[in-house]
Amino acid sequence: MEPAIIVHGGAWAIPDEARQRSLHGVKDAVLKGFNVLRDGGSAVDAVVAAVSVMEDDPIFDAGHGAVLNMKGEVELDAIVIDGNNLNSGAVAAVQDIANPVQLAKLVMDKTDHCLLVGQGANDFAREQNIPRLSKYELVTEGAKAEWERYMQYSTTVKSLFSARDLVPKRSGCDTVGAVALDTQGNLASATSTGGITAKRPGRVGDTPIIGAGAFADNTIGAASSTGHGESIMKISLTRKVAELMDRGATAQQAAQTALELMSTRVRGAGGVIVISKDGEVAHHFTTSRMAWAHITKGNLVYGIDPGVELTDGL
Repeated sequence: MEPAIIVHGGAWAIPDEARQRSLHGVKDAVLKGFNVLRDGGSAVDAVVAAVSVMEDDPIFDAGHGAVLNMKGEVELDAIVIDGNNLNSGAVAAVQDIANPVQLAKLVMDKTDHCLLVGQGANDFAREQNIPRLSKYELVTEGAKAEWERYMQYSTTVKSLFSARDLVPKRSGCDTVGAVALDTQGNLASATSTGGITAKRPGRVGDTPIIGAGAFADNTIGAASSTGHGESIMKISLTRKVAELMDRGATAQQAAQTALELMSTRVRGAGGVIVISKDGEVAHHFTTSRMAWAHITKGNLVYGIDPGVELTDGL
């Protein structure tokens, strides 16, 4: 199979001052993941590599760019899914981990479980000798300032995930994700997030939930989502995309139809990236902006604004 990979850096009202850094971030991530595929690596390794790049980039709300909950603490969620055997690993409400997607992969590889949360996830990280960081090493000054502005969870949700006609109000960034198809025809998906500023402690969104934050099945396709987690969970967004493809929709049709359903049924906004079992790559978002990039057939294409695609040589 011709390898393919697509990544996203979050769907929300990305302000102009974060535009270029977000574009650079997704381009760096997709190139890292594609290099894994080009060298014969697996789709799983490619999506973990790509997401790790974005977790290390403080422009994104994942890993080093994580936001703070109501108590001023960091709680991170991540997931990895292997479309070949349907194995998956995820962590939720884990603290002080620079790369939660790598911990999620260890849950998949080293345990009989699909999801570890809270203290149990942190204990597992210690068992696996995962380096621990303080929240001061993970959180940016922008995230601290945002936490001070938003101490009401409902207010934060309305501000960050507004429709396109509302004014952007956020200084940080959102969930990151990647979907890949390797040369063996295997699909994989990974998603990682720091959640929503001033969220209630213990709140877990869609990211670590199979069929919500991510989905992968070699017989159908794979997807990663971003946006308002509660809305994504209510309609099982990535699973809905897969169901639509399984019924004959193209990857692009499935992405658009699933997000339209989320908008009309639960009034939620967000974005999704998709690769079908045949290698069709697609993305769609219903927020003001979503940073994304993909490499297919040796071409790097990326964007952030609705209907605008840019191209760079590899």
